[in-house]
Amino acid sequence: MIESSAQPQRTYQTPTKSIWRMTIVPFALLLVCPPFVLVIFAVVSQLDGSVQRLATASGLATVAAHLPRPSLTAAGMIAIFVAVALLLLFFLPGARMLGPMTPTGHRPAYRLNGVLAYICTHALFWICSVGLHLFSPTVIYDHFGALLSTLCVFALLFCAFLYAKGYFWPTNSDTTISGNPIFDYFQGVELHPRLFGVDLKQLCNSRVSMMAWSIIVVSFGAAQHHIYGHVSTGMVVSVVLQCAYLLKFFVWEGGYFASLDITHDRFGFYICWGVLCWVPCLYTLSTFYLVMHPADMSPLATAALLAFGLGALLINYLADRQRQRVRLTGGRTTVWGRPPRLIEASYSTTDGKLQTNLLLASGYWGLARHFHYVPELLLALAWTIPAGFTHVLPYFYFTFLFILLVDRAGRDDRRCETKYGESWHAYRRAVPYKILPGVY
Repeated sequence: MIESSAQPQRTYQTPTKSIWRMTIVPFALLLVCPPFVLVIFAVVSQLDGSVQRLATASGLATVAAHLPRPSLTAAGMIAIFVAVALLLLFFLPGARMLGPMTPTGHRPAYRLNGVLAYICTHALFWICSVGLHLFSPTVIYDHFGALLSTLCVFALLFCAFLYAKGYFWPTNSDTTISGNPIFDYFQGVELHPRLFGVDLKQLCNSRVSMMAWSIIVVSFGAAQHHIYGHVSTGMVVSVVLQCAYLLKFFVWEGGYFASLDITHDRFGFYICWGVLCWVPCLYTLSTFYLVMHPADMSPLATAALLAFGLGALLINYLADRQRQRVRLTGGRTTVWGRPPRLIEASYSTTDGKLQTNLLLASGYWGLARHFHYVPELLLALAWTIPAGFTHVLPYFYFTFLFILLVDRAGRDDRRCETKYGESWHAYRRAVPYKILPGVY
């Protein structure tokens, strides 16, 4: 539920951005991204991941002939997965959490049972596939192209529904309409849309997208075992690191609800289509490539890469936990054995009420304002390295993540400057670097 007595209404906002940002770029991404996902799948499955072969006439013809299509089987698989995710979200025990206050004074409520849902989802997958033989553990790999194609179509229609819902039946006054239908479809109009009591951001972003990512790479590992009779050490590293990262995500799920994706970005094509289609294809790309390109590393190299990746994951978790602990205790804690260095930042909601936040300027957050991005990038690199260096395509996710995080750090800086004013300037003076200490 949303903690507010305000009646749902729409806010109309006069566009202040250029036609380039409001129309041309969003429209181009709407046209390019869905077929791009399908092309990438075909390049890996038909051209061994070779971008060079794609640039040839025969490569283009091969990809065009093998672009995946939607299927009823894939639609059924997706429907079952979403239904299970929804049931686990509602019926597993978990604490109730109120998210950060929105600009109009609302506080969305979430159920925190992600870790238990993660364990149950994996247990159900293995029980139904290996124990009861209802399907093969390779089922996702076997239907991966059809799943991606079906998801693309479904997500495009779902984003249209979200646009219509926000326009005609908004959840609350956090709905903003620019008047440009292309931009509104792309960016979304509702900040926290709900349907029949379900927070759609939590369901789609966390329980469908991130949970599916973990099950997908597990199925890829099973597929390699089915094809070659064993799982390569490279595949082990890739799957273990990703599953550990995703388990950490659910341990930290409450912190995710304070992230930019949830608190600032509206729920349209950019986020919704992204989590439902872009994530399953591009975030799992290096592991998909590894299925047909087994990489057996030495025991020492395997252990070193696992330790490197898990170490990066630990630092990323500790940094997030450090800031979360400071906020939960109101600063009455220690950071690296000392009282935290804090800057109290005030801001006003649209109803004129004054609120405050604590900006942490010590510990990991004294190194850089987004230092936690560094170990996240290193972890992504660790689970990609087993794919080798023959082709660049397996490194697409790492490259995309780098660009995404740099852009996100800039967007967050601009948003916080507008929100906090002089307090943010003081914070930037205390912590001058955005991501990498001494460099950027």
